Amino acid sequence: MIRQPAVAGRFYEGSPALLKKEVGRFIVEGIKKERAIGVVSPHAGYIYSGAVAGAVYSHVIIPKTIILLGPNHTGIGKAVSVFPEGEWVMPNGAVVIDTKMVGLILKHSKTASADYHAHQYEHSLEVQIPFLQYFTTDFSIVPITIMDTSLRTCRDIGEAIAQAVLERRKGEGEKGGDVLIVSSTDMTHYETHDSAKAKDKKAIDKILALDPEGLHKTIKENNISMCGFAPTTALLYAARMLGAKEARLIKYMTSGEVSGDYDQVVGYAGVVIK
Repeated sequence: MIRQPAVAGRFYEGSPALLKKEVGRFIVEGIKKERAIGVVSPHAGYIYSGAVAGAVYSHVIIPKTIILLGPNHTGIGKAVSVFPEGEWVMPNGAVVIDTKMVGLILKHSKTASADYHAHQYEHSLEVQIPFLQYFTTDFSIVPITIMDTSLRTCRDIGEAIAQAVLERRKGEGEKGGDVLIVSSTDMTHYETHDSAKAKDKKAIDKILALDPEGLHKTIKENNISMCGFAPTTALLYAARMLGAKEARLIKYMTSGEVSGDYDQVVGYAGVVIK
């Protein structure tokens, strides 16, 4: 199936030249890039969250396969929806689906389903792609949206991803399992800057501790409106199985630092997990 972009010209520039220029403004030059198991990156309009996303992607080497995990904002599709085959058309070129990795994840997961519908209008994964394409076009993707936010489902999909990566490594060697897992999420929504920053620190501390259960519990107990907490919890489960040793906060900011409105902000965090 060919998926057309849902938010080109709205969340980011729709013209190839303007989009490359827009993304380039957020890239941090001169940083030594490192291999990472995963990253946490925001998905708002670039004017608000582009600086955080750009900082994150400036720190990591982009491998051949990118597993994109995001929340399901639309309510369309399955509990966990994996886009199974085809390509995603983007202003700066189409990106193909890694069907072999899709098959491995579906084999190991009890909750994931092959599903196109959940992805048709969902923006959270799409907005990551121009940052990846800024550095390379030699990659394929596995798009996954999560609507069921239960801890059991988060663990299932995270561990299924890790098992899929390990199985590919076993069959194809280390390079075959060279995968980056991206959790797409914004943090606290529509609270004051100070409130958002305080709440988000509690969630970020659990991410930095590589503690999926702690993150899930903290979100629930503190009523933190982090839209992609389930994808991030899944990422942490996967990272733990894949031998993650550390997580580092690259950048945090709120929309108030761009708009000047500090009464109703959205928080954005960028994290690299190694």
